[in-house]
Amino acid sequence: MSYHDLTSLQNIRSQAGKDEKAALRQAAEQFESIFFGMLLSSMRKANEAFEVDGMMNSQTTKFYRDMHDSQMSTELAKNGALGLADILVQQLSPALSGRPAADKSDKASANKINTDLIMPAYRQPAIKVAVKPTDGSKMKSEQTQADNLSAETSWQVASPLDFVKQLLPAAQQSAKLLGLDPLALVAQAALETGWGQRMIKTAKGGNSFNLFGIKANNGWQGDTAVVNTLEYRQGIAQKEQAKFRSYGSLEHSLSDYVAFIRENPRYQQAVTASDDPKAYFEQLQVAGYATDPAYAKKIMAVYQSPAMQQVRSELNEAQENAPNAD
Repeated sequence: MSYHDLTSLQNIRSQAGKDEKAALRQAAEQFESIFFGMLLSSMRKANEAFEVDGMMNSQTTKFYRDMHDSQMSTELAKNGALGLADILVQQLSPALSGRPAADKSDKASANKINTDLIMPAYRQPAIKVAVKPTDGSKMKSEQTQADNLSAETSWQVASPLDFVKQLLPAAQQSAKLLGLDPLALVAQAALETGWGQRMIKTAKGGNSFNLFGIKANNGWQGDTAVVNTLEYRQGIAQKEQAKFRSYGSLEHSLSDYVAFIRENPRYQQAVTASDDPKAYFEQLQVAGYATDPAYAKKIMAVYQSPAMQQVRSELNEAQENAPNAD
């Protein structure tokens, strides 16, 4: 089957009367292809805010990109990349699959494996450290280290909306000190971290909680994380290796960002304009906060994204329904 095969459904119907097993396999592959297409479409939509100023951002490009995604979904399903077709064949007709029906534990295991394949970017499992039963003080020390390491890596974000709702309470406190809309602060963090999916990792694989891409200069006394980054030099993007600040929590990252902006003379024009998010980010860009020439525009695109709009509407509705509201 290919992207242009418009008669595949009729072919399945015809084949069902001749070879039921082959027809079931073909239908299962069609289902896996559809699922793949939905997954790719969802990921494309999640990244639309970052493509708003892209050179290839046009209706024509999107048309051919969607056509390519659809064809790729078909090919991946045909090759059994996720294994969904195998599971469907096995569960719908064990006799036709050529294998005995799996018991409940086998099905649960198969489903879990394929779920991990489908959504790897949203899973950051906590690291668990086994503690041997030795003397009390040593056991307590090892358990504390395990808890700290687990806390470093356990922050999980399921969607852009989830990212906004998880970060907003802490951002509200920090934004007050800047006189900035908390959602604007969350929008900047979303751009810097890809809605929490591209958090900078430490050398040990822990989460640096660096929400704003602040680098570790000579005056930084805390932990650091060295990673590859994309910088713009004279308008040309190039990969570089840089050292970034590493924090113990989201709150620590937010408070350090506020201090970094307020105490640095080069960003005082931005602080003065903080009552207007657009002007604030434009002044940050002028002052050299980021080398990306479209930095302010990209943040504002995130600031107006569907996830932000939904949370903004919920906040307005809650305020209107508050007991003391006029």
